[in-house]
Amino acid sequence: MAFWLRTWQLGVKSLLLHPLRSLLTVLGIFIGVASVIWLLAIGEGISQKAQEQIAELGADNIIVRTIKPPSEVMDTGSSGATPYGITRDDFDRLTQTIPTIERALPIREIRRRFSYANRVIDGRLVGCTPEYAEVTRLQMDRGRFITDLDQEHKHNHCVLAANVAERLFPFENPIGRSIHVDEHYYVVVGVAKEKAPSAGIGGSFAAQDFSNDVYIPISTLWSRIGDFIVTRRSSSFEREIVELSQVTLRVDHVDHVMETADLVELTMAEHHRLEDYGVTVPLELLEQAKTTRMMFIIFMGMIAAISLIVGGIGIMNIMLATVTERTREIGIRRALGAKRSDIIRQFLVETIALSIVGGVTGVLAGLTCRGVTGVIRQGLEKAFPEIMEALPPVIQSVEPIVVPWSIPVAFGISVVIGIIFGTYPAMRAAAMDPIEALRHE
Repeated sequence: MAFWLRTWQLGVKSLLLHPLRSLLTVLGIFIGVASVIWLLAIGEGISQKAQEQIAELGADNIIVRTIKPPSEVMDTGSSGATPYGITRDDFDRLTQTIPTIERALPIREIRRRFSYANRVIDGRLVGCTPEYAEVTRLQMDRGRFITDLDQEHKHNHCVLAANVAERLFPFENPIGRSIHVDEHYYVVVGVAKEKAPSAGIGGSFAAQDFSNDVYIPISTLWSRIGDFIVTRRSSSFEREIVELSQVTLRVDHVDHVMETADLVELTMAEHHRLEDYGVTVPLELLEQAKTTRMMFIIFMGMIAAISLIVGGIGIMNIMLATVTERTREIGIRRALGAKRSDIIRQFLVETIALSIVGGVTGVLAGLTCRGVTGVIRQGLEKAFPEIMEALPPVIQSVEPIVVPWSIPVAFGISVVIGIIFGTYPAMRAAAMDPIEALRHE
């Protein structure tokens, strides 16, 4: 024990004789270890955010969404309007013929202008059922959400998103007030809490922004507005007939999701000549996201490992130079009875010491990635606000998540690299002829 302690003391003392050189050598390992932890943490944060958004859709859900086909392949009906998308007959057919479907949620979305007094805001009018809040994880701030009674009696009741409530009612409580939509008035019965926008998931599920939504019973929407929609584009009008924008199907068990999705695809394909719908299976996307996460971690780890290898090369380079400088010292130690194993041990202790210091400081720097990333993000938001706003929401809000196993792995690799790249200089020092070493100037 005393022998090893003495060896470590001599090794540290030798390194301190050249502090700047030792510091630069440690810097290579420090950067390598910190980059391993940082890159894996950033990758894990992005992956976790994506998986959370997919999981919000529900692992036991199947989402069927209306997609507008290209105008050249659509037929115009006798009314001059273009019908497409999911119909109420599709909804009834799916719920009545597929036994594994436990619950179905119809949704209709229309772009509309909402006004109160002299304040106006453009947003999305969403016709839905009371289950919508549960499925989309919408939380209430004040009042209540739509009820079965509203749905049954087609009440002109509405629930406002947080931003709509703030824009239309900046100085008063919106509950009990009436907003104007087209030629109808809707009484505000609730205000939802702010909900972060979701990124586009899959080819048939576009990004959604919930900040400008107004929710009403879907029975009220069908009764007051109907399916015939007229949209002004430049100097022309576009007429469309859309019955449902989306149907969210909840399956009775996760194990039945994939086979139910196949049945949904077959049922829809039998009654739709055009591809005016898309089926999204969150469970399938979640599995794909997990696979992508593993590939991403491996890829990022390989990139970070390059930094560690570069640090190891730096150790070898410095130790080879040290061996040349200390040739006479090696000769004296051999002449006094030191064995080759003693010389190898001495130089390996020095390389391991450099690796340990670099590894420990690299780990400490890696643990600061969350705070440093926040500071960098704030700086970029102040310096380049337009560029930051243009980034996808998932990138704007992502937070690095330190992968626990990356800390011991990065530290262990740094020590191993120190041993591997320090072995050759140590063996070269031990292989010197004592007589020739003593003659060295």
